[in-house]
Amino acid sequence: MASTSTPATVLLKREKVAHRVHEYAHDPRSSSFGAEAVEELGTHLGVSPEQIFKTLVVSLSDGKLAVAVIPVPATLSLKAAAGALGGGKAVMADHTAAERATGYVVGGISPLGQRKRLRTVIDVSAEQWDRVLCSAGRRGLEIELDPHDLIRLTGAVLAPITAGP
Repeated sequence: MASTSTPATVLLKREKVAHRVHEYAHDPRSSSFGAEAVEELGTHLGVSPEQIFKTLVVSLSDGKLAVAVIPVPATLSLKAAAGALGGGKAVMADHTAAERATGYVVGGISPLGQRKRLRTVIDVSAEQWDRVLCSAGRRGLEIELDPHDLIRLTGAVLAPITAGP
């Protein structure tokens, strides 16, 4: 396996934030990155799928990019995310633009340690857990940390941003 050092893990170490890094073998044929993380980590760590969060990059109507962090099984409400970020409307960002802004590849975008810190909203459900998992900045690499540390380090707002059933 490759090194577990990424801008996200470097940030956590520099800020002295308690965390654990979990690595699993990413299947390069897989494009369902969140489902892969749930399958690999849910079984091995005994965590709920709702405790594993995915990082989505959106483009707001003002042309700026922003980040929405939601549980893997959930679907993002673009309207709710835009409202929480004060951006009018939101659409999913172009992959190339997301990679350029964050410094990470799609499927491995971390809400932490991005090249350019983007406005971030985290789904309010994160607060119900004592630990959450999110991408560490590489496919097959996840960080486990206190959700309050994630909120603080990203400067995120909390809001209900998932779509209803």
